[in-house]
Amino acid sequence: MNLSNTHVAVIGGGCAGLSTAAALVDRGFQVTVFEASSQLGGRARTVVVENNNLMHLLDNGQHILLGAYRETLALLRKIGVDEKQVFLRVPLQMNLQSISEKSPFSLKSVHYLPAPLNMLVGLLCCSGLKFSERIAAIKLMLHLKNTQYQITSDTPLEQFLLHQQQTPRLIAVLWEPLCLAALNTPIEIASTRIFLNVLRDTFNGNKKNSDFLLPRLDLSKIISQPLAQYIQSKGSVIRLNRRIRSLEATKNGFSLETRDGKSFFSHVVIAVSPASIDKLVEGLPKLQRALKQTQTYQYQPIYTIYLQYPAETKLPSVMTGLTNTLGQWVFDRGQLCDQKGLIAVIVSAEGKHQRLSQDELALKIARELSQAFPALEKPLWHKVIAEKRATFSCVTNLARPTNKTPQPRLFLAGDYTYADYPATIEGAIRSGIKCADLIANA
Repeated sequence: MNLSNTHVAVIGGGCAGLSTAAALVDRGFQVTVFEASSQLGGRARTVVVENNNLMHLLDNGQHILLGAYRETLALLRKIGVDEKQVFLRVPLQMNLQSISEKSPFSLKSVHYLPAPLNMLVGLLCCSGLKFSERIAAIKLMLHLKNTQYQITSDTPLEQFLLHQQQTPRLIAVLWEPLCLAALNTPIEIASTRIFLNVLRDTFNGNKKNSDFLLPRLDLSKIISQPLAQYIQSKGSVIRLNRRIRSLEATKNGFSLETRDGKSFFSHVVIAVSPASIDKLVEGLPKLQRALKQTQTYQYQPIYTIYLQYPAETKLPSVMTGLTNTLGQWVFDRGQLCDQKGLIAVIVSAEGKHQRLSQDELALKIARELSQAFPALEKPLWHKVIAEKRATFSCVTNLARPTNKTPQPRLFLAGDYTYADYPATIEGAIRSGIKCADLIANA
């Protein structure tokens, strides 16, 4: 390919678009990234909150990455981000506080054993489950390993687990929290196949694959800002506040119109959410037909409730799970990123919390925390960040488009195009790298 005649437009400045651009500039391509908003990062961005004339930087959601996210970690290394400085790496552990049970569930992998023994012995020694339930979980893990985490036909995850003799208690304290964390989809409708793909990457191979990576900084500083600097250092361009007004195919490429007028590009990568694609491709009937399936997608919310307590407040662990509550995961951001006294609580997927006002939800969560951690004082202030369409619903047999489209020289990037994974940062980044490969090898 003649690089001098190749200028790629990447539409969308989230993880998928930025990873596409970074992979392309490494190959010598000229790239222009168009982002409709004033900020890069997509769903992994920073929100500025003002309280009592003080400015607070918060993530739009408390994210958890996994040690199995090999492309994400490789990309961060390439652009000069030091993992040890920006993440707290925690070997797999699940500590679930309950406001109604005397025996809370606690699971910790055995760090000195190789995978998958570290997880199997951890299950055997966990607390909060009957011995028979621990054996049932171990049998399932061994069965999955023997079948290479493959199933013949996709079914809802809860149905699959019950068929594998997993008890309601075992599902509630082990499998459902993992499902919500990985797929952000209710276990009653979640895809077993995609869930098993995540388990395979997490519990196979290196034992560090199952580590939790908890961001010490807001994700803009970890991902989008370093990526933007890297892309621009290679001579390519990022344009913020540049919504694409029209996208038209020409003889040798595409014409893109923004508020600045029209520009010509040899290739285009569309890296926006499937919900935003329809208007972009109005003038491309081949692509409209190919993407018809994405217009039927359902979406799941993620609510992050930030509660500011007195600065000396400290929870027993950086990360704690909750059971029999609206809140699901609790993060002590004082221990994690030096935001003293700030607690973040995650509520994933659809549920009754959506019927509450933000103030009602924050009050409900504060009450749950006071029951789980009786030493807590009353919060000083709160902020609820609701991403109502945070991820697509990762249901069974979901039709997912490929990166290559029927329109020559036009490609799709985004977590929804990486068919092996749910909506994750890793899926978005893998899709971006794949688009760059397709353009480079054309």
